[in-house]
Amino acid sequence: MLEPQLIAPHGPTFSPLIMGYWRLMEWDMTPQQRVAFIEHHLALGITTVDHADIYGEYRCEAAFGEAMKLAPALRKQMQIVTKCGIATRAKPEHHIGHYNTDKSHILSSAEKSLSHLATDYLDLLLIHRPDPLMDADEVAEAFIALHQSGKVLHFGVSNFTPTQLTLLQTRLPFSLVTNQLEISPVQQSVLLDGSLDQCQQHRIRPMAWSCLGGGLLFSDPHYQPLRDELETVRQEIGASSLEQVVYAWVMMLPSKPLPIIGSGKTQRVSEAAGAVQLKMNRQQWFRIRKAALGYDVP
Repeated sequence: MLEPQLIAPHGPTFSPLIMGYWRLMEWDMTPQQRVAFIEHHLALGITTVDHADIYGEYRCEAAFGEAMKLAPALRKQMQIVTKCGIATRAKPEHHIGHYNTDKSHILSSAEKSLSHLATDYLDLLLIHRPDPLMDADEVAEAFIALHQSGKVLHFGVSNFTPTQLTLLQTRLPFSLVTNQLEISPVQQSVLLDGSLDQCQQHRIRPMAWSCLGGGLLFSDPHYQPLRDELETVRQEIGASSLEQVVYAWVMMLPSKPLPIIGSGKTQRVSEAAGAVQLKMNRQQWFRIRKAALGYDVP
């Protein structure tokens, strides 16, 4: 069973792998099957779940909440993360997709998430994307109000640049605890743009989304050399799947990212949990990097 880990100096404590529910509506589960799925990954020690208000065209949170209402005792065993700040055209009043980080929107979105997820508090709330119209003071006012009311315990950001995170941090009396970033062999931009350096600097652990490249890593012919190298490393380190190797590659980064799993299949979730035990050396890590990028280090 996976051991919980502190992700920032003053909390929270999360599981080293996170169960992502952005594709929940595609899994074709009944509410009772969702309960069984949740129980499965909790038993593995994957106790942190990741949501966003917009996932599944604004339906995923409520679908997860249906399961929670059937088994309310599970709430005490998990940490719930959700995000806000994107307005998509899935709602008819949104004539164009846009960002909204106004204080009123953050507050109302958090209230809706609490209701949909059938909980009276969120462990972590993130701003989903950088907003060119973001007023850091307004965001801070919303975060402080939610924190003082006990409705949200911790706060962070998602897809923010280091300067954007720093700006928001200057307005808050408490520390942001994570930056959720796209990290994978096929998306390595944040490895050297300062984002992960900032996480190390403040000892906050990033959450890593789309570690498998949105499925392209296993389906795109362009990445066949990468798959070949992953298979070689898999055999060398005794992994049971290529996915395990990828998660281990992400977790080797010194900022200690928490990979988000996106599969609704219990076998794949179980396999992902095994990645925590894998060890690869520096040259194996760089071989995967080279196979993904197509070139060696300068």
